[in-house]
Amino acid sequence: MISVEEALEIILSKPGNYGTEKVSLQHVLHRFLAEDIFADRDSPPYDRVMMDGIAINSSALSTEQPNIFFIESIQAAGDTQKILQQNHHCIEVMTGAILPVNTDTVIPYEQIDIIDKRAFSKQSVVPKKHIHRQGSDYKKDALALQKGKRLTAADVGLLAAMGVVRVTVFGLPKIAIVATGNELVTVETIPESHQIRMSNVYSLQASLQLDCIDADIVHINDNKATLFSQLSEIVKNYDVVLISGGVSKGKYDFVPAILEKLDVQKLFHQVAQKPGKPFWFGHHPVLNTQVFAFPGNPVSTFVCFHFYFRQWLFHSFGNGLKLPLVQLSGAITASGSLSQFIPVKINSHDNNVSATLNNGSGDLFSLAVTDGFIYLPKGEKTHPAKTMFSFLTIN
Repeated sequence: MISVEEALEIILSKPGNYGTEKVSLQHVLHRFLAEDIFADRDSPPYDRVMMDGIAINSSALSTEQPNIFFIESIQAAGDTQKILQQNHHCIEVMTGAILPVNTDTVIPYEQIDIIDKRAFSKQSVVPKKHIHRQGSDYKKDALALQKGKRLTAADVGLLAAMGVVRVTVFGLPKIAIVATGNELVTVETIPESHQIRMSNVYSLQASLQLDCIDADIVHINDNKATLFSQLSEIVKNYDVVLISGGVSKGKYDFVPAILEKLDVQKLFHQVAQKPGKPFWFGHHPVLNTQVFAFPGNPVSTFVCFHFYFRQWLFHSFGNGLKLPLVQLSGAITASGSLSQFIPVKINSHDNNVSATLNNGSGDLFSLAVTDGFIYLPKGEKTHPAKTMFSFLTIN
């Protein structure tokens, strides 16, 4: 049995590579950028007016008499740049407009009165204010978005502003999610007293959709011949196989032995953690297929998927998944021999986290009231309130 840290290191040593593709701007959200993006021009591309008001030349300001400016014209956003003809005049300007030539200061409407095409300043004016200077955000040819970045909605807007119509992103792995177990029936089935509906595979499928991956779902009964036949085809036809169930020490847990018969190289089996101790991970050296075989209990599957698989996915695209730190609201005691993933809820009043109760790794309903898990390294220790922990967000 290996440690959590050793297991993660082994997994990250087998990153995937699925090429690149061009995707339209409207479908690039949450994809991983496969190229550096450089600014095609300064941003803003001109001296931009930040407030509705008037633009003046600050040299016309007086400290000895009222400042009165004759309004020559109006500079609206989208209009070509106007020129201030007289130094002691002004031009009305709208937010977003290009700053007129021969002006260097904007006075907001709130600070002036306009009577008969003349603007009267009501207070002292600070020169060269309310102007978003050309190139102050970034300069032409500056690095705007770095390769490997998982694109956010804000990034999509930035790409649009730079005229990027189609974006080069990393290709996605083809993934199969496999549920094993004779007790499982389809969602629409009314189960017998000894059966349960499949749920883990749908949780994983939904989580993958947040990373833009549409995975296929397969159910295989606990039968050696059936498992061998179907897993053989799945390992050949998919880049990644996520298995839920069949990896523990029971007499019907055939998955590890069958995977090894299919030439999937076992890299580890069992991790010193709770939940998820029976986790199995392997790699097919010829087909380059990664196999994550999770314990079948729903909390175990969910923890292993989010901690191991998602870190592997981000790492494959050159972007390490960063686990934020959160503060514990009350003391908690770790067990001695196993690392623990403790379910927690974020407190609305202070954003600290509190441990939540559940009935073990089989308690599916507890996930609905869990915001995530904190990671406690193994070792007998009581962690006092206000201790900071790595936080595993669940989607």
